[in-house]
Parts: sequence; structure tokens; C-alpha cells
Amino acid sequence: MTTLVVLAFAVPLVILLRSTTASEAKDKALYRAETVAYYVGDRDHTADDITAYIDGLKDGPGNISVRMPDGTTLGNPPPGGVPAPKSMPAEYRDGDGDDKGPPKLGDADYRDVNGGMAVDVAVDTPTGPASVCLYLTAEELYDGLVPRLLILIGGSLLVLLLSIVGAELVSRRLARPLEETASTAERLALGDMEARAPTTGPAEVAKVGSALNGLADRIDEVIAVEREAVADLSHRLRTPLTALRLQVEALGDRESAEELNTQVTNLERTLTAVISAARRPQREGRVPHCDAVEVTRARAAFWEPLFEDQGRELTLDLPTTAATVRSSSEDLAAALDALVENVVAHTPDGTPAHITLTRDTSHIHITVADEGPGIPLGAGERGRSDRGSTGLGLDIARRYAESTGGHLTIHRNQVQLTLASS
Repeated sequence: MTTLVVLAFAVPLVILLRSTTASEAKDKALYRAETVAYYVGDRDHTADDITAYIDGLKDGPGNISVRMPDGTTLGNPPPGGVPAPKSMPAEYRDGDGDDKGPPKLGDADYRDVNGGMAVDVAVDTPTGPASVCLYLTAEELYDGLVPRLLILIGGSLLVLLLSIVGAELVSRRLARPLEETASTAERLALGDMEARAPTTGPAEVAKVGSALNGLADRIDEVIAVEREAVADLSHRLRTPLTALRLQVEALGDRESAEELNTQVTNLERTLTAVISAARRPQREGRVPHCDAVEVTRARAAFWEPLFEDQGRELTLDLPTTAATVRSSSEDLAAALDALVENVVAHTPDGTPAHITLTRDTSHIHITVADEGPGIPLGAGERGRSDRGSTGLGLDIARRYAESTGGHLTIHRNQVQLTLASS
């Protein structure tokens, strides 16, 4: 827009500057021509004096030539020559015949010659009218136009530069709140419910930020209500669970009672985990974090006695520094337990296992590998394992990895958890 405005003003200004420069050159040429005409009209100056006078003026702008009353031309005439002098009007003479006073000059005539301009001034001399011609070439006619154009171009560029700076400042003022709002939306998408957008800047952008903050507050409320409902439901399940435990203990078959009691204990542990997960936002914030190295080492220590009983070897390859992931330690432990339990359940006794933890710029990779018969195709989906299993363990690990922004990769003899680092 500024460019269009500058062009709209610059084009007429260029035309005006060109016209002004030519007009100034014409005025200067007329003044020089009249000066020479006064010299030519003096009765005391001969042709040789006039020639010498013209030669002395060669340093100035324009080429001066004079056509005398007898038709001879003094100086270097312009292309096309010097026109014949016009007869002086009678009113130019005072009528006293004493030839006193300055010479009488006629009106100036302007001619376009080869792109330049010629100024012709008639002058009355004692021997008749003479004609003085001053010829300006195109370069002399528009001398001084280039500096003026440079000033105009410089001013236009300065205006454009100022407009660019102003536009950049305005765009930054508009873009910065938008970028912060977009960043807030990305954080909300990753589960950071504490993120809030700025409500400053232009009214439209502030309105978007306020709407996004309202949406975040509403999502926060919905999550809190949902988790409270899950926790309440889990608590309400404890009563029938307690009754079930009492009935199991009353069974006469102690072996069956012990087995059922173990299952009831597992169910109770699961309910406790559900309640803990539902209560987590109040304890840890919406985006929990944990050290994957410590959790992996702790779960390996938990499973180590069972591995020793079955003649297995469990080796670890963990970094010495912490590897923080966007997850709670309980959820990561549950996923690792599901993977290690698959190794125990689906490989013969004595089969070794290996747990490796590596990292890159944005993810943590935990690999659980064994030397068993391998994982069948489709085992990562519920109900599709071919060894009497529902595939629930791998499905739990997969869902957990995806909830952290990662994924689960299943190979023939290894499973890899890829988790978003924090």
C-alpha cells in the first residue's frame, strides 16, 4: 500500500521536477541571451568585439551565436542555423532619433532543436535588427534534474523503509499473541491443562485467547468430575469386594479359598490403582513426570526373585543419568510389569531377558527382549494371542505409550516402549 502511495506521488513529482528544471534553464538562457543582445545592440561594438565577447562566454551553459543585420553569423550556430531577425515594432522606438538609451529588444522565441531548446532574441542595432540565439542541448536543458531525482528516490526509499519497519512492528504485535495462543493450544493437546493463552493484544486475538482459556477451564472441570466419578465408583466397589473376601474365607476347600483369595487381592490392588490414578491430578498436576531409569530399575528388582526361582537371567542396560518421561511412575511401572509378565508367562523357564533404556532428542526407548519362541502376529491386540492369553498385557502397554505421546513397537523377540521425554 505504501509503495502504491509513493508511486502515486512520485510520478507527478518527477514530471513536475522535469518541468521545473526545464523552466529554470529557459529563464537562465533568456537572461544570458538578453545580456548578449544588449552588448550586440551597443553602437560602439563591432563584429570583432561581438565575436570576442561570445568566445568569452563559452564557459557558461548554452551555445551563443548572433546573426547580424547583413546576414553574417557570428559564433557557432545551432543545428538549423540562426533564424533571420524580426523587424522591430515601431512602438519599440522612442521617435526622437538621438539613439540614446539601451538597445531595444524584441520578444523571445523558443524552439525545440534536436531534443534541446533554442532561445532567439531580436535586438535593434544602428545598422538594423540582429538576432541572438542561445542553444541548450538536452543535457544542458535538464541539468540539475538528476540530483533532484536522487533526493526524491531517497525520500521514497526512506518512506518505504519506515513503512516496512512499522509494518513489522504491527505484524509482530499481532503475531506474538497468536503464536503464544497456538503454543498454548499445543500444550493443551499434550495434556498440560495448566497452560493458558494471553488475553492481551488486539481485541480479536484477545477474544480468541479468552475463548481458549475458557475451553481449557471447562476441560479441566470435566476431567476432574470424571476422575472423581471413577474414584467414587471404585470406593463403592470396595463394599461388595469385602463381602466377597469374607465369603471366600468361609469356604471349606482351603486350596480353592487361597486361590480365590489371591484373585480377590489382585482385584483389590487394581481398584486401589484406579483410585490412585483418579486422584493423581490433585497430587501431581495434570502432566505427571517420573524418572524412567529409576522406575525400570525398581521393577527389575521386583521381578528378580521370580526370575531366580525359574532359573532365568534378567540383565539391565540403563544410563547413569535420569531419563524423565511425561508419565506417572505407577503407569510406567504397570506397563513394564505387563511386558515382563509376558516374558514370564510365554517363555520356558531358564529363558533370559534383557531390558535396555536409550534416549534421543525427544523420546525415551525402553526395550524388553527375550530369547523365547517369539511373539505371534497380532498379539498386541486384545483377544488375538494364540497361547491362551487375551493379549491384554501388550494392549495395556500400547495404550500407555500412546497416552504419553509415544508408541509401542512389537518385534519377534522384543517389545519397545517409545515415550515422550520431558
